[in-house]
Amino acid sequence: MPATAAWGATAPDSALEPLTIDRRDLRDEDVAITIAYCGVCHSDLHVARDDWGRSTYPFVPGHEITGTVSAVGTGVTRFKPGDRVAIGTVVDSCRRCDACHDGEENYCREGMTGTYNAKDRIDGSTTYGGYSAGIVVAEPYVLKLPDSLDMAAAAPLLCAGITTYSPLRNWNVGPGSKVGVIGLGGLGHMGVKFAKALGAEVTMITTSTAKGADAARLGADHVLLSSDKAAMKAASRSFDFLLDTIPVQHDVTPYLLLLDRKGTLCLVGMIDTMAPFHSGLLLGGQKAVAGSGVGGIAQTQEMLNFCAEHGVLPEVEMIRMDQINHAFERMEKADVKYRFVIDMASL
Repeated sequence: MPATAAWGATAPDSALEPLTIDRRDLRDEDVAITIAYCGVCHSDLHVARDDWGRSTYPFVPGHEITGTVSAVGTGVTRFKPGDRVAIGTVVDSCRRCDACHDGEENYCREGMTGTYNAKDRIDGSTTYGGYSAGIVVAEPYVLKLPDSLDMAAAAPLLCAGITTYSPLRNWNVGPGSKVGVIGLGGLGHMGVKFAKALGAEVTMITTSTAKGADAARLGADHVLLSSDKAAMKAASRSFDFLLDTIPVQHDVTPYLLLLDRKGTLCLVGMIDTMAPFHSGLLLGGQKAVAGSGVGGIAQTQEMLNFCAEHGVLPEVEMIRMDQINHAFERMEKADVKYRFVIDMASL
């Protein structure tokens, strides 16, 4: 796949604009994909603006990709042109370490190769994401998109979906589990849907009464307003697992008080320094604060299959490619219910 149309940033303070990027020629194990849809993740905005201090430019975002196979390398066995496929946040890893062998390529000891703003492990070229017409990815990192999943709505599953599904599965959430989902945004609304589909009793924990009504529509059994001190006190020691999706720095102390004995609060949204909290909140009941990133390739495929079986899909708002800068502005204001998806036919 030669020169490819894309949209990206050329500097931290630049708007996204049309670019032309080079995609590599097919290696034996490669799958070339024509991108149909790409979800918009808050990480796209962070890296575009170099909020984490390690962006390289030009930068092309997008790691929630769905599309169809356009060509395959000579060694590819699982895919053929025309197949429906998906790409998430990982496009390569060392393939040798224990994490990779355990199907947790996202935790590769040598560092995973990200779909964007990373270095190709073979030729050192910069990886570019899904705000583009096409992409080339090694076969082991390409996912099969079940036929029953809408290709547009499924795109955010590749980051927002797996980011919430993975901890729920890894902490064995299921029938009998009492789960609280903290924050109802792109991640939180998927947390509610997955926890409910897994059979848990689900409480949406939010500051907003309006979002509480949305949470009930999405499947939450209960709504707990974190601003209601009496309600929070009444809910103390009542949750086995709390999925904390709040994307900014915040105090976890009020939520730790909600955990039952041996309960866990898992952070998936905040990438920042934590505010201090008293260790007694953990010692008094063998409680834990944990974190979770995206899942590995096998678990991401499991999630896609689960979504197909249970009819779980994100709530999305479709946009054209030329609306991306306005979408970024709205995303910063949490003005989206609950995930933007770009129709790449508009590129």
